[in-house]
Amino acid sequence: MAQLQLRRSSTPRRAGTPRTNAHALVALSVAGQVANALVRGGAYRIGRDGVLRIVPGTGGIALNKRIGDRAVGLAADHVEPGVSIRNNDREAGGNPGAANRGLLLYSCVGNVARVVSGPAAGACGTVTGKHGGINNLLIDFRPEIVRRLRIGDRIQITAIGQGLALPDYPNVRVMNLAPRLLARWGVRGHGSHLHVPVTHIVPAGVMGSGLGRQEGVFGDTDIQLSDRALRRRFRLGSLRFGDLVAICGMDARFGASRRGGAITVGVVVHSDSNVAGHGPGVTPLLISTSGGILPVYSPDANIANVLGIRRGIAPAVPPGARERRLVWRRAAQPALAARRLPAIAAGQPAASRAEFS
Repeated sequence: MAQLQLRRSSTPRRAGTPRTNAHALVALSVAGQVANALVRGGAYRIGRDGVLRIVPGTGGIALNKRIGDRAVGLAADHVEPGVSIRNNDREAGGNPGAANRGLLLYSCVGNVARVVSGPAAGACGTVTGKHGGINNLLIDFRPEIVRRLRIGDRIQITAIGQGLALPDYPNVRVMNLAPRLLARWGVRGHGSHLHVPVTHIVPAGVMGSGLGRQEGVFGDTDIQLSDRALRRRFRLGSLRFGDLVAICGMDARFGASRRGGAITVGVVVHSDSNVAGHGPGVTPLLISTSGGILPVYSPDANIANVLGIRRGIAPAVPPGARERRLVWRRAAQPALAARRLPAIAAGQPAASRAEFS
């Protein structure tokens, strides 16, 4: 089984995929337990609209929501698709929470997970994201496996990916990304920058919870959906669990912060929220502050499709002509400028020049 996991973690790269230092990476075995659902404080969640709600939240085993399903519009708040795990052990000489931080830090999106206790022992799944604050690692399993899992069952991860680098693209920072996901994603080198398939462009101005953290390897940053006009303009109501999205104007290398020209590409890991400052969470995977990333639209840019996790996911909602003209062309400007190619014409409408503010 260990040999199978390592083979799945070292998928040959597709033609055009950027060269990596995968041969130098170290694979570690880390583990956690299936986490119970958690409730902090009272039963009610106070929404940004002042309405009190009682809905499912973080932790536990989501029996009917997984990667590829809609992340917005659920009767839920911060729901984690699939299986949530954490490590509650306290190693000798360690600090409280140290084992769980090790699980979160070293696990990468796309890593192979294996159940090592309980009725589902031997079954394999895929790491799909990290949820900061609550500090859970999220894993997808096939439905028949999910139904056999129990709270407390142990799951072991073949953790490989931290330290991954792209020698030919030193202006692109990689984090939380398993080599097997990068190899299948469809990322392609074009001169001084990478073409990176994504489903959505997200303006940094709508990012909320997660800002202020000093690292991007333990969790996520939330997309606020409180502005209805921006939600429509960027199709944010169509986000799915597992969508790969480009956040324009955000630098997540050392914690999420605003930076003009920066692009952070990440994966949607948990559902929407009605709480002020919160929304669907994004775990960062690729970051460039100097034109190293050019987002390109692909309806298949969801890890359920990329890794062949499941068929029949929620259909993608494509960008309209106006969004392509005013949003996607603008998102390409940092990469094109870095190549010393003409930027988008300066005579665009003022509204398009302020898209990411």
